[in-house]
Amino acid sequence: MRICWAQYTLWAVIALLGVMSLLAGCGAKGDLFIPPEETEQTESR
Repeated sequence: MRICWAQYTLWAVIALLGVMSLLAGCGAKGDLFIPPEETEQTESR
């Protein structure tokens, strides 16, 4: 059974997209936790 070049290309594209999507998350910035909700304090005068 022979595998055609198009199938190799398909698997190469799938692997490339998978690696690129994994690497895209490496530069994500921001909080690594859910910050606590801030309670609004009103001043009564």
